[in-house]
Amino acid sequence: MAKPSSSRSDLRNLNFYYLIIALVLLNIILILISISIGRFRIPFSRVLSSLISKIIPSFGTPNTTFDTVIFTIRLPRIIAALLIGASLSASGASYQGIFNNPLVDPYILGLSAGAGFGASIAILLGGNYLLIGAFAFGFSLLAVFLTTVIAHPQKNVSTVTMVLSGFIVSSLFTSLISFIKYYADPYTKLPSIVYWLMGSLAQVSMKEVLLILPFVLISLVALYLLRWKLNILSLGLEEAKLLGENPNILRNIIIGIATLLTSLSVSVSGIIGWVGLVIPHLGRMIVGPDYRKLIPTSILLGSFYLLLMDDLSRVISASEVPIGIFTALIGAPFFIYLMKFSKYKWS
Repeated sequence: MAKPSSSRSDLRNLNFYYLIIALVLLNIILILISISIGRFRIPFSRVLSSLISKIIPSFGTPNTTFDTVIFTIRLPRIIAALLIGASLSASGASYQGIFNNPLVDPYILGLSAGAGFGASIAILLGGNYLLIGAFAFGFSLLAVFLTTVIAHPQKNVSTVTMVLSGFIVSSLFTSLISFIKYYADPYTKLPSIVYWLMGSLAQVSMKEVLLILPFVLISLVALYLLRWKLNILSLGLEEAKLLGENPNILRNIIIGIATLLTSLSVSVSGIIGWVGLVIPHLGRMIVGPDYRKLIPTSILLGSFYLLLMDDLSRVISASEVPIGIFTALIGAPFFIYLMKFSKYKWS
């Protein structure tokens, strides 16, 4: 009797592996396309030649102009888009599992606004990316703490209560950001803060990418290793205790990792909203609610999605449009859809 069930399980696992391979290939194809397109178009053959020449120095004929555009301008922002998309998506999926709530993400929780406030202070003080990252992380933790405290006056917290709590915290930090913008120097600090808050990868350098790369990779690996424990946490605190876990410690660890990923993203790109809400739900539509499959799927989908949005921001008009505008145009209607159809089966 167990054989048919085992066969179906093996088939599902095989299909999942095929899905992961397909998503990896799609990301690679989009990376090559992203290097080629832009206001300064680079032939596809030249892209491949330049990339291969970095591995095999004797391959092809070097072209200083093309190589400068590829390795100094485009490749850093492509890598940043992949890292940030993966970070925000994995964070959103983790928060939804921890809070057992389908409408939670770093943006809805007020975490992005808190990180934005911290980063705005750092910009106002003239800090470098290390200071911006530190301030963003600190105020991200504060935002999560405030949202949780406001939403938990009683034992059972509804979806609406969590969303409203996040809205309150987000409004608070948005007001504080406006206060900083009011007092910022209108010729130096204010333009930087305003443009940064809209979310953009236009000014990303390889130095910033290399700075966040090890922290992002370690955090993503940690979430991947803990993905099966998210299945336990999504059952509820009491059920997790019955299964032998310490849910409070586990929650705090995952919240810390997810918050670090979000704050690192905000410190580089500014506030890019809705990614952590849209992508995990798309992942659930494809692979279901099992976090063992959802976390890796969300990471790859998030990378592809944000890189695609960045490509649109670069090519849709003569002047670059901040990427946060595109993610909001897609994310807000998607959020309305989820609120409208509250019976959407996410767990």
